[in-house]
Amino acid sequence: MAALYFFRQPEKGAALYYAAFGIGYVMEMIPNYFLSNWYTFGTRPNWKNAGGFLFARAINVVIQFALLPLMLEAFSQWRNDLISMFVIFLAGCINYLICLLFFNKKDNPKS
Repeated sequence: MAALYFFRQPEKGAALYYAAFGIGYVMEMIPNYFLSNWYTFGTRPNWKNAGGFLFARAINVVIQFALLPLMLEAFSQWRNDLISMFVIFLAGCINYLICLLFFNKKDNPKS
């Protein structure tokens, strides 16, 4: 929802909102990477899946930032929060599918 706010309020210090979003995103990514390894994919952390995770998350951010303004403009008659949730859901599904390519349980089991 923070992205929705600064797309609508670019003149009110958007750089601070971008910085806050970036810091929060990086802080969230670190535990998410380790938890995804152990609980979602059942693997151990390694360089291959770390790179794949970062690649998937970069694609996730690009999709969210590119698709949100387009969807808000195209479906302006809908509620903004529903459009935002749809964009986040779509980006999350794509993120999961990309991560499946890099988190291979056969190559790197956790036990």
